[in-house]
Amino acid sequence: MEAHATSALTWLGAIFVPETLNMQPVEVELLRYPVGNFIRGTKAETPERLSACIAAIEAFPDNLRAEVFGLNEAQLNTPYRPGGWTVKQVVHHLADSHMNALIRFKLALSEDGPTIKPYLQDRWCEQADVALPVAPSLMILDGVHLRWVALLKSMSAADFDRTYYHPEQQRSMPLNEVIELYVWHGRHHLAHVVGANDRNGGHG
Repeated sequence: MEAHATSALTWLGAIFVPETLNMQPVEVELLRYPVGNFIRGTKAETPERLSACIAAIEAFPDNLRAEVFGLNEAQLNTPYRPGGWTVKQVVHHLADSHMNALIRFKLALSEDGPTIKPYLQDRWCEQADVALPVAPSLMILDGVHLRWVALLKSMSAADFDRTYYHPEQQRSMPLNEVIELYVWHGRHHLAHVVGANDRNGGHG
């Protein structure tokens, strides 16, 4: 969901906020996981929890847009932690990740236990398209989440029990766990952007 990207940061001309340079490891870890790590096996197993998860996924593009609206290029190119991705890279990563999420749901709903294709997210965040403004990725998230939510709202409890196989984790993952993972993923990276804004003067 995020990885070290020092070479990408250098290539993109990232700006380091002075107070983050001499942080202790525990402080950096708090910046890396501001909402805590995802607990493997967490599942949305009640109608109420599934509805809450779907609502969070539906609201996410607007919540992210509100946090990046009006940021200047220097603020967008500020890493959210020492050695971490910039705000711009986080936004582009979210588009990459959630496109894959929609495809993984559709694969699991149309095939029996398909094996999904992992990708090297740190290398994706070093590619030339990541230098683009964030607007294209925000538009991608609008469309992906619109389709994703329509799909999620159509699913039965039995559909959420369907699985795909994740070769990196070497296990089958039910969709009622995957939806929790991506709710966490959105909160995780949104908190990165909010934290970076707090430290670099964005929105305040």
